[in-house]
Amino acid sequence: MTIAREGWPYIGVLLGLAAASFALRWNATGTVFLVLGLFTTFFFRDPERVIPGGARLVLSPADGKVVQIVGAPDDHALGKGVTQISIFLSIFDVHVNRSPIGGRVASVQYHPGEFLPAFDDQASERNEQNTVIVEDGASRVMFKQIAGLIARRIVFRKKPDDPVAAGERVGLIKFGSRVDVFVAAGTVLLVKVGDRVAGGTSVLAERP
Repeated sequence: MTIAREGWPYIGVLLGLAAASFALRWNATGTVFLVLGLFTTFFFRDPERVIPGGARLVLSPADGKVVQIVGAPDDHALGKGVTQISIFLSIFDVHVNRSPIGGRVASVQYHPGEFLPAFDDQASERNEQNTVIVEDGASRVMFKQIAGLIARRIVFRKKPDDPVAAGERVGLIKFGSRVDVFVAAGTVLLVKVGDRVAGGTSVLAERP
């Protein structure tokens, strides 16, 4: 099983503390560190995904549950008629994020903020987040990596003007989070609230 490289420092420390505790015969303490180390390894798993073809598809950038589908304000960066699709990631979901479409990273903006629970709809506006726009010719899709109550570290590996492929790994959010996807007017939605989605494989919508 592949592990996201950002997870190895946490895993190494926890497993090292477990080994040291067992060596000192602090078995109860060692067991706690071992369980935490194994869970952290599970959390930072980075499975391979089969990316569906189709130039107009908007793929899910994250694993999780669709918790909200609403219209965005008319002054949105993508124009009027934009739809927001919000995905909640529990601590048991894969937290590696993938690009929803292929093209060019048009912009990356980090916004400091609060750490409300990620399932709270206010988290989309008030929490610490990273806003990314990917551009494919005249078509653009925005997504936000949003920190949650526990998640305090957003990782994004690309920079503006970098090329990116649909479903390509672009970053992660550590320890529980939310991802919002924004699609322009005329995009046909293919998911509904309550659906489970997988990053890089589930199709959220189809662009015109």
